[in-house]
Amino acid sequence: MTNQNIQVTKRNGTTEAIDLEKIHRVITWAAEGLENVSVSEVELRSHIQFYDGITTSDIHETIVKSAADLISENAPDYQHLAARLAIFHLRKKAFDRFTPPTLFEHLNKMVRTRLYDAQVLEDYSKQEIDELDTYIKHDRDMSFSYAAVKQLEGKYLVQNRVTGKIYESPQFIYMLVPMCLFAHYPEETRLQYIKDFYDAASLFKLSLPTPIMSGVRTPTRQFSSCVLIECGDSLDSINATSSSIVKYVSQRAGIGVNVGRIRALGSEIRGGEAYHTGMIPFIKHFQTAVKSCSQGGVRGGAATLFFPIWHLEVESLIVLKNNRGVEENRARHLDYGVQINRLMYQRMIEGGEIALFSPSDVPGLYDAFFEDQEEFERLYKIYEADESIRKKKVKALELFTQIAQERAQTGRIYIQNVDHCNTHSPFDPKQAPVHQSNLCLEIALPTKSLESVEDPNGEIALCTLSAFNLGALENLDELAQLSDLIVRALDSLLDYQDYPVEAARRASMGRRTLGIGVTNLAYYLAKNKTKYSDGSANGLIHRTFEAIQYNLLKASNNLAKEQGKCELFNETTYAQGILPIDTYKKDLNEVCDEPLHLDWETLRTEIQEHGLRNSTLTALMPCETSSQITNSTNGIEPPRGYVSVKASKDGILKQVVPGFKEHRNDYELLWHIPNNRGYLQLVGIMQKFVDQAISANTNYDPAKFDEDKVPIKLVLQDLLLAYKMGLKTLYYHNTRDGADDSQEDDGCAGGACKL
Repeated sequence: MTNQNIQVTKRNGTTEAIDLEKIHRVITWAAEGLENVSVSEVELRSHIQFYDGITTSDIHETIVKSAADLISENAPDYQHLAARLAIFHLRKKAFDRFTPPTLFEHLNKMVRTRLYDAQVLEDYSKQEIDELDTYIKHDRDMSFSYAAVKQLEGKYLVQNRVTGKIYESPQFIYMLVPMCLFAHYPEETRLQYIKDFYDAASLFKLSLPTPIMSGVRTPTRQFSSCVLIECGDSLDSINATSSSIVKYVSQRAGIGVNVGRIRALGSEIRGGEAYHTGMIPFIKHFQTAVKSCSQGGVRGGAATLFFPIWHLEVESLIVLKNNRGVEENRARHLDYGVQINRLMYQRMIEGGEIALFSPSDVPGLYDAFFEDQEEFERLYKIYEADESIRKKKVKALELFTQIAQERAQTGRIYIQNVDHCNTHSPFDPKQAPVHQSNLCLEIALPTKSLESVEDPNGEIALCTLSAFNLGALENLDELAQLSDLIVRALDSLLDYQDYPVEAARRASMGRRTLGIGVTNLAYYLAKNKTKYSDGSANGLIHRTFEAIQYNLLKASNNLAKEQGKCELFNETTYAQGILPIDTYKKDLNEVCDEPLHLDWETLRTEIQEHGLRNSTLTALMPCETSSQITNSTNGIEPPRGYVSVKASKDGILKQVVPGFKEHRNDYELLWHIPNNRGYLQLVGIMQKFVDQAISANTNYDPAKFDEDKVPIKLVLQDLLLAYKMGLKTLYYHNTRDGADDSQEDDGCAGGACKL
């Protein structure tokens, strides 16, 4: 059968002969202005796959896929051709036509079908909605890459996840997010804020996380990307923790759980009436809770559990992810963070021993581990020498080696330097110590264990994320307005959203924590002709992150003048006049001598006088999914190839690095970087200004070493360098496996904090 004889099934069920001229016109339209793309090549690949009775929808999808398959380094513009075809198809699916409806028409339909929050129509007059409708620029849909459109379809656009029916197109997201968040602003100013935010987001200056992009405007009001829950050493607390996990996993959040307080196997219960079963049964209980819900069909549930390196069960805990062993002593569907401090590193360097304890046997030690390093050292040495206390002594180097080996084998044994998290912190550790991090290791916030779901003294920490797209900035002066917009929007979101657990609501209202990061750093470095590896970017990164933190603090300070400082501002170091530039690890000065360029002293005075609206402002997250929307390189990471191949639940997505044609030779690809040294130094410079933490990875290519084996000594040296540079956390350990370098995984182990 020739293509001309093929019958097509239309949306209304009728059939007609295929119209190849119509298909040709659509592909020609999508190819306009693009370089090195062939309309006939796309047609040829598509025609081969047509069959009698094919639906018009399947024809569209076949054409899109044919164009997407042609994306390559030699023809990068196919990513835009495929994207335009995909947008054409998406709009036909959503609206049965290419031209989107008016904003007022769209809002009424979506509210009537309960897909949008009815509050939107109540908050705005028709006149205001019509004014915003004239401001929407639907042609900005044509600037997406193919990977972006597929991610929008898969995760962000409001849809029926059972039938796959889509109900909106992308520009409606960018307009409705600020409409929801600025609704309570005075009528004389709010439309301007909405327009400014719309431009910043739709022109990709700002990158918004999955929970905000997919959730704000819908009846589900929970948009915090990261949830930190601390578990106490009681059954009631363990059950309250499990209940909180289920509630937040079901609402799209990634979970961090601190389990370090739980007593060790064999400890006495009720004065010796019972024998404690240890950590692993409870960790398995949490694993079940995490996996009990999928996150609204958007992603699977995921969690990272944290415990101290000196916990009596540490040797059993660090192998929980390992593929060897039996199910009874493994919990492979979670990730793990080992908590370390200065004394533990010193023991390794000096060839000494580490004594392992059950926290229940050593009063005050666990709290001092976070709150007071001198007190921890004093107590630790007393308990070490006390023969009446149950303990196990291990060689420090052997324990660190085992941690490094598990980190290398699984990639998912993370590191938290708890002393840095508290000494270089926006929180006073005596009042609000940081006990843990989150799923992706970029959040460092105070928590308190729940003794029941309604415990008035418990504290669950939430962090609401966003990021600046460094590659889209013309200059650092733009950060002033962008900081003002994003701080106002995210701060409004804290009041706009619901809180499934009271302990999270109280903490959010009291601390108002935000985590604003960056994406597209690799492109930013390439544009500025600097590299990760050789120190050439050190001054640039110092100036950039100084400007980011300074402008965000200024924005929060201005908001405090308008709306009041956060209730628990007195528990921050900012309240004492201490800024991040005062507490960073001074070893950093050896690798970067860039001076400060901004007026920190005036800002310090303003903060002490008027406070801050938000206890925290910065956190550098991986930006795995959202970087595809803004056509950016992931977070702060170097790309593996010029064309990355992302494996997602929607299939394989090819994405070309931004600025490829102009800056191909300026990029430094991941496996071309000789070692982790330059990268870790850059992260240290960022950490000087970042008030929370940074999702930073270490990367190793076995082919560079004898017998294709990465020396564990090198892994340990990198842990020490990260500590010396002041890093609070380390996330993935990536090992080059010889597969296609450009292949990457999508999703922060399924967690929302990927942004």
